[in-house]
Amino acid sequence: QVHLIESGGGLVQAGGSLRFSCAASGRTQSNYAMAWFRQAPGMEREFVALISWAGNTQYADAVKGRFTITRDNARNTAYLQMDNLKPEDTAVYYCAATVVCCFTSPARYDYWGPGTQVAVSS
Repeated sequence: QVHLIESGGGLVQAGGSLRFSCAASGRTQSNYAMAWFRQAPGMEREFVALISWAGNTQYADAVKGRFTITRDNARNTAYLQMDNLKPEDTAVYYCAATVVCCFTSPARYDYWGPGTQVAVSS
């Protein structure tokens, strides 16, 4: 079992920045890929970004050039730097992990954090 805890959400004005972290604990010996998803009210959960154990990354088109995902394997932690935030980025953001990389469907992820709220005002 792997437990994920996100931190770093909050309220920010359009054009601002936020940085998330996702700390993994438990059975972290496996080489997990980690990802961020988000879910706005009334919408389905959607892919934001992922990073493989080796550091390969993939981004949703809506966040390319604005968001950066990184990881520190020694600390079992992934990070999401979000710059130039827009009101449409408002959502609950979830960290997820899976052994098999690299998928953008939330159904392919085994472990999830509780989520953290981001609100971007215009």
